[in-house]
Amino acid sequence: MNKSKKRQTRLLHSDYQPPADFGAFPPPVYRASTVLFKSVAAMRARDWQRRDAYTYGLQGTPTTFTLEARLAEIEGGKHCILAPSGLAAIAVVDFAFLRAGDDVLIPENVYNPNRELGDWLAEDFGVTARYYDPMTGAGIAEMIQPNTRLIWAETPGSVTMEVPDIPAICKAAHDRGVIVVLDNTWSAGLAFDAFGHGADVVLHALTKYQAGASDLLMGAVMTRDDDLYRRLCLAHMRLGMGVGADDVYLVLRNLPTMKLRFEKHGDAAMEVATWLKTRPEISRILHPAFEDCPGHEFFKRDFTGSGGLFSILFDKRYTEAQTDRFVEALQLFKLGFSWGGEHSLCAPFRIPVTRKDWNYHGHQLVRLYIGLEETSDLIADLEQAFSVLS
Repeated sequence: MNKSKKRQTRLLHSDYQPPADFGAFPPPVYRASTVLFKSVAAMRARDWQRRDAYTYGLQGTPTTFTLEARLAEIEGGKHCILAPSGLAAIAVVDFAFLRAGDDVLIPENVYNPNRELGDWLAEDFGVTARYYDPMTGAGIAEMIQPNTRLIWAETPGSVTMEVPDIPAICKAAHDRGVIVVLDNTWSAGLAFDAFGHGADVVLHALTKYQAGASDLLMGAVMTRDDDLYRRLCLAHMRLGMGVGADDVYLVLRNLPTMKLRFEKHGDAAMEVATWLKTRPEISRILHPAFEDCPGHEFFKRDFTGSGGLFSILFDKRYTEAQTDRFVEALQLFKLGFSWGGEHSLCAPFRIPVTRKDWNYHGHQLVRLYIGLEETSDLIADLEQAFSVLS
């Protein structure tokens, strides 16, 4: 560097290059908005929809591309796009595939922000959003209209835990040329083969098990289809759905332990749920691995395991005020939304009376997430909280 350059310029332009051939297990963190090109020709030849070159930080850096590739491999997909949250990923999908005059089918038990987005599309964007019984299976064919473009599915429902017949829904959709998008967050892409069971697009809230520490928000959308990927890329770019490299790095750092954590959460959840099933205060355990959970037969057929999230239904004799006291009496279970981190969580949910498919109106529902605490301590915490019900 010419030393005649002023200090401010030298702060920005350095001749230093780090030594080559540095190796380490963690992937490097590339933070960038501006991407530099070697020539005008390279700049003009850029194609932000491809992943064989870099265009702008919004479309990704080597750090971003690395996480996308790994997530696609885990899920068995070909393409992956990252978004700033799970809800942002849902928005990318809706805006990629829906236009004014189109129709979208959404399960009644869907993640509530997905429902609210569907209602917004109906109110302000001229899209018809209709809701279906998640257990309809092949019966969804009767709801498909000529303008139906998209069917959302979730397995299991993230609050009421029904397990739908995904292959039957996908077959009915594909017979009519309709795209199926599956929210596969509950299984983290580990316990349910979404593409193998027919999904066209798979979505994850990486906020959960992939992040694993309750410290970031991120979502991912994956597909095997090149044309669907192109349409997703267009929506992703138009909406400006970039993610920060530091958050991407945190997910990359935690991916190697995800399967171990998922299995540990799953084993602990089964132990706690089995104990809860013996309690007279509880009328039903909504956990797909239990025979009396709606869709258990599809869980046995399609899943290879389960994670740490399930719900409980209290006996009808308990009021909402009583179960709220139960939740507030818990000490190790913290009151909060989300899941997938190390700590146990609980949250009471009100099931809308408009849900005609819900057979347990009058029972108070509390969702539990089992963290990495000792299960004996969690059971003791639940036991002491039951004492406030009387």
